[in-house]
Amino acid sequence: MTRTTYEIPDQAGKLAVVTGASDGLGLQIATRLASAGADLVLPVRNPGKGAAAVERIRAAAPRARVTTTDLDLASLASVRALGDRLLADARPVDILINNAAVMTPPTRHETQDGFELQLGTNFLGHFALTAHIFPLLRAASARPDASARVTSMSALAARSGSFRWDDLQYQGKYEAMKAYGQSKLAQMLFALELDRRSRTAGWGIVSNTAHPGLTVTNLQTSGWNMGSDKISMRTKSFRLAPKLVPFLVQWPESGALPALYAATSPDARGGAFYGPDGFAHLTGGPAEQKLYRTAEDLDAANRIWAEAERLTGTSFPAASPAH
Repeated sequence: MTRTTYEIPDQAGKLAVVTGASDGLGLQIATRLASAGADLVLPVRNPGKGAAAVERIRAAAPRARVTTTDLDLASLASVRALGDRLLADARPVDILINNAAVMTPPTRHETQDGFELQLGTNFLGHFALTAHIFPLLRAASARPDASARVTSMSALAARSGSFRWDDLQYQGKYEAMKAYGQSKLAQMLFALELDRRSRTAGWGIVSNTAHPGLTVTNLQTSGWNMGSDKISMRTKSFRLAPKLVPFLVQWPESGALPALYAATSPDARGGAFYGPDGFAHLTGGPAEQKLYRTAEDLDAANRIWAEAERLTGTSFPAASPAH
């Protein structure tokens, strides 16, 4: 039976960090968490959009405690600076939602560190951020009957994603959708591997992954128009889709539910994958889903983890078995 709503348990006293929360899915996720009582830190690239997001969140949850801070996931220096600020605040992080993303720019772009933009933003930036604030996640998990949640947003594209191991940065022939699928598969494998390492080492961190189905946000439309001043016909058509074919395309209010469930439900498991339960998992309420075959490759998970450590210059503690 399709479930189109999800009531978030009380989150009072918890601190949630949500990337990409200035609009779209991230804004819906942040608004729902604030309404459930969580305190929020919203790392944003655009301060103006961040301020507008805070106003919208406070309109929905007048008592919300929300702050914004600078973050450009396409800059490892910016990621490091955010990590330093959060570590200096020393408040445990109960929920981290790695949500921000870039999707299918028509031509190849690079991050400030020379990575292909989608891999650098969607995966490497989030890998580095999670590593930097690892002590705060561990601190939250050290509380009695508590465990930090890390929910990383993947996508339907991960199902057909693959790694171009000889050219992860797509410096050769650039193919926008394949590069996007690679970045989202990497994000999913990171989430699953983080949970495996947490269980092995006894970190107490619950890591899982989610996808929003097919949801209308700026993620799709801004990518298609990157580098152009004109809004494409593809963008205009996609924005109309939820009204015309609601069983195929949904609004962010629904698309946010799988990530919210993964991050807050007592029944959500580490190492699991959540998405919409409707037709072809495009729309609907949150439900646990079978892992994509591409996500079951443990060798690939370890390899992309090692590559991320090398490329970002960040690392997690060795996952020695807990005693």
